Amino acid sequence: MSEGIDRKVLEYEAFVNEILKRDLKNVYDQRDAIYGEIADYYQLRTTLENIKGCSELKTQVDLGCNFYVQANIPSASHVFVAVGFGFFVEMDHNEALMFIDKKTSHLQRQSDTLTERAAEIKGRIKLVLEGLRELQSSPFPQSDERNVVF
Repeated sequence: MSEGIDRKVLEYEAFVNEILKRDLKNVYDQRDAIYGEIADYYQLRTTLENIKGCSELKTQVDLGCNFYVQANIPSASHVFVAVGFGFFVEMDHNEALMFIDKKTSHLQRQSDTLTERAAEIKGRIKLVLEGLRELQSSPFPQSDERNVVF
C-alpha cells in the first residue's frame, strides 16, 4: 500500500509542477501583456492631452537603433491610433480619447478575468499540495477506524 501512495504522490507532484504551475505562468504572462498594453494606451492619452489644441508640432522620431531625427508636423489635429490586428484608424483628439477609454476598460475586464483564473489555479495548487501533505504525513485509517462525522 505504501508503494501505491508513493506513486500517487509522485503523480500529483508532477501534475502540480508540470501542468498547474505552467498554466499559472501562462495566465500571468497574458495578464502582464495586457497590463503593458493598458500602459501604452495611458501614455497615448497623456500625449494626446498634452498636444490637444496645438496647431503645429515639432518632435523627434526614432528611426530605429536609437537614431532620432527631427520632425515637423504641420497639423496635429488628427492622429492614427492602433485599434488592433495591425490596423490604424485616423481620429481627431476627442474620438481618440473616447476610443482609449473604451479600449482600456475592455482590457481591464480581460485582466480581471485572468486574475480570477490565476486565483482558481492557485487554489487548485494549494488543494493538491494540502492533499499531498495529508497523504505523506499520516497513513490511511482502516475502514473500522474511520471517524464517523454524522
